[in-house]
Amino acid sequence: MKKLKLTKENIALTIILIISAILNFTNLNIEGYANEYYTAGVKSMTMSLKNFFFVSFDPAGFVSIDKPPLGFMIQAISAKIFGFSGFSILLPEALAGVISVGLIYHIVKRSFGSMAGLISALCLAVTPIFVADSRNNTIDNLLIVALLLACLALSKAAEKGKLKYLILSLVFVGIGFNIKMLQAYMIAPALYITYLLSSAVSVKKRIAHLALGTVVLLITSLSWAFIVGLFPASDRPFVGSSTNNTVMELIIGHNGLERLGLSSSSNRGGGNFGGGMGQGNRQGTDGNTSNVNGQNTNNGQPSQGEPDANSGATQAQNNAQGNSQDGGNTPSGAPSGMQGNPPSGGMGPGGNFGGKMGQNANGQTGNMGGSEGAGITRLFSNNSLSDQIIWLLPLAVIGFIAAAIKEKLRLSLKSKKQIGIVLWAAWLVPVFMYFSFTTGLFHPYYLTMLAPPIAALVGIGITSMWELYKQGGWKSWLLPASFIVNAGVQLLILSYYYNSSSIPKFIMIGITILSIASSIALGIFNLIKKKDDMDDKTSKITKGLITTALIGLLIAPTIWSGTTMFYKMSGTFPSAGLSLMTGSGGMDGRGMGGNFGSNSGSDSSTQKLVDYLKANTTTEKYLVAVQSSNGTATSIIIQTGGSVMTLGGFSGSDKILTLDEFKNLVDEGQIRYVLTGGQGGGGNNEIMNWVKENGTLIPQSEWSNSQSQNSETSTSNTDDGNVKNSRNGMSNELYDLKAK
Repeated sequence: MKKLKLTKENIALTIILIISAILNFTNLNIEGYANEYYTAGVKSMTMSLKNFFFVSFDPAGFVSIDKPPLGFMIQAISAKIFGFSGFSILLPEALAGVISVGLIYHIVKRSFGSMAGLISALCLAVTPIFVADSRNNTIDNLLIVALLLACLALSKAAEKGKLKYLILSLVFVGIGFNIKMLQAYMIAPALYITYLLSSAVSVKKRIAHLALGTVVLLITSLSWAFIVGLFPASDRPFVGSSTNNTVMELIIGHNGLERLGLSSSSNRGGGNFGGGMGQGNRQGTDGNTSNVNGQNTNNGQPSQGEPDANSGATQAQNNAQGNSQDGGNTPSGAPSGMQGNPPSGGMGPGGNFGGKMGQNANGQTGNMGGSEGAGITRLFSNNSLSDQIIWLLPLAVIGFIAAAIKEKLRLSLKSKKQIGIVLWAAWLVPVFMYFSFTTGLFHPYYLTMLAPPIAALVGIGITSMWELYKQGGWKSWLLPASFIVNAGVQLLILSYYYNSSSIPKFIMIGITILSIASSIALGIFNLIKKKDDMDDKTSKITKGLITTALIGLLIAPTIWSGTTMFYKMSGTFPSAGLSLMTGSGGMDGRGMGGNFGSNSGSDSSTQKLVDYLKANTTTEKYLVAVQSSNGTATSIIIQTGGSVMTLGGFSGSDKILTLDEFKNLVDEGQIRYVLTGGQGGGGNNEIMNWVKENGTLIPQSEWSNSQSQNSETSTSNTDDGNVKNSRNGMSNELYDLKAK
């Protein structure tokens, strides 16, 4: 075993890993249970092996989470080892972030040297959405680890023409599929193109290897789905968010076609979220917001989990617009769709959440990425996407061009460097195009898929441009030009926040002094230096200028990432940035830093409901039946581990039981209490109508601390002006179905 040497490289890598760990772990407990829909499922998974394997949402195994199992299995194992808590559930993601930083360093270093690897690792460590995902249980960064391992194996396969490494690479993608389904396949073009263009073995062998590897990929990917399909439906949970209780339909439908905008939310019943659901209303640039149609509180429990619908923008525009939970307004000048706000908005017809989530007074949209205007400028525009990922993209693109020129890139890849360039570019381009042009369902935290290729190409690009800079000629101008262009894009993004606080102004000054001024100095040195003849003094000065320029470009993303250490993110839509600092509510999880689905202010109400149910149930299998997996269901499961029947799954639109089947469960004494109201119900209206006609209504004072609020209007004064908030909630009612 090699001893670790105290070299400059190892010291630098250690510092970068420490930076990543600080960003990922510091004050992690403020996130609470983060995405409580997933957290409730993880708790249920810790309660039995059957729940663990079938990734059941509830302890009784009635319905599953609408995702594959592997990521949540890792969380459940962590919860078993360290005890069930928010920290133990978030621990795997935080570790995955640090591991990913180490992996990208190793992968880039193999081809381009330690300096490129270190730059890539640092850029990844401070990417805002990457840090946000590392502090949340949405499992996306667990997927990133699997995909980076796939890239490492593919690099070796392309360099040596070895089938075993190609198989290993595609096995890792298959593992990623069992973490986040088709999202793992977003890097498939990079793997296939890179191996196909490599030249270590003949074309026939490469095609044969890829054919065999594809078979292995499909077997690995579909292994869990196949095993689940072997079990009778009566012996396992209903497959959540599927239309026919099969994992294959979940793969193709909710986690497939809907992500491409090719599936209508109307097919899933009336409980789907309205289009563009994101992070609540934001104010325009005048500093005032008039909020209308507040949120459904679900008995004090805001909805939680990843929305189960596609954008549905047309319908959304006909429904009510959302606002922040507590009615707080956003500072003047902040962009539309500022991160951290929990979704809100009155329920639309048929149980739909109305409104384009995050649509402000100017018609700008928020958090559902597919609702942003599709086009090449989507990720650069004034919305909830740009400030999460775009900070270093221009440098990555120009860096790719420089590296391709320097390495004389051709269709036949003959070196490690050529393989690396194509691999990262082929990851970046298709994923960037998808997020730019898709009209399907996606959220800002999916943008972490862009973080590794951007970081890698920045490291590769800077080292390549440095070599070209030393050579002189027109190519030497790529280095200072890339810094200036990237600085310009960062100034554009910061301008969206110019009036939100003084911080963007100071960052803009820092970028101008450190990056732009250093780039101009690089240009001056480029004019006076001799071609291919740079003395040691000039070399040291120019290296210092490059370092200074890069530091200037890392200020904004680092500050954005750093906000997550002090301000609570939205559990459902994690994102980093100044919006967490400037939003009303901040640390308590409401307002701009809010957590869609947090327990703030509602634990006592939920506890009173649980106490009532436990005092009045005897042999019943379920404490209560509810419309959806959101709100009350998640709270009961997390707090007590009690069994809750969620009639419509996550969104309330799954058609799990017929009325006759539900009646049979009532007759058998498995269910006695039903809580009506709340999200969803489009697929279960018949059941709920029967409950209301045949059940006994329980006075709310017996099971809830809060009175039914069908309308509530409050006005609060803030430094930026008056904010009027109207809330049109839907009252919940508890019914007793016990035969009289």
